Amino acid sequence: MKPLIVLLSVFCISLLVTKLFWNNYEFALSGRIAMSVMLIFTAVAHFAFTKGMAMMLPDFIPYKIEMVYLTGIIEIAFAAGLFIPDLKIISAWLLIIFFILILPSNIYASIKQIDYQKETFDGNGLGYLWFRIPLQILFIVWTYLAVIKSEIII
Repeated sequence: MKPLIVLLSVFCISLLVTKLFWNNYEFALSGRIAMSVMLIFTAVAHFAFTKGMAMMLPDFIPYKIEMVYLTGIIEIAFAAGLFIPDLKIISAWLLIIFFILILPSNIYASIKQIDYQKETFDGNGLGYLWFRIPLQILFIVWTYLAVIKSEIII
């Protein structure tokens, strides 16, 4: 829920700022800014709640702590990549793939009722997937529209 609030809040603020300073709503730019801030926000959790996030990974995945750190760094790299002209399209496609690849860990965490912030097994459970799966789809569509489709139109 928090990443969605960050995404939408930053998007609205960015739209207002672009209207104020450029007298035009910059939807694609605001979308990239919002996605980048959301990625930084979620990346911070990888470093603040490392052990709990490692619990979200199935037993067959080795080096769980390192994987959590790596995915946090990847999120930061994507956040930056969305603003580098020569890298933003490839960053967007890789980010979409990343969103697809991390969905199983969210499903696993829901099945196991993992609360990554408390490092316990009393999380939201399977009901959380009714929110998380559409949220993941929103992130994918958002990235496509804010970066890839906006570049096709321009």
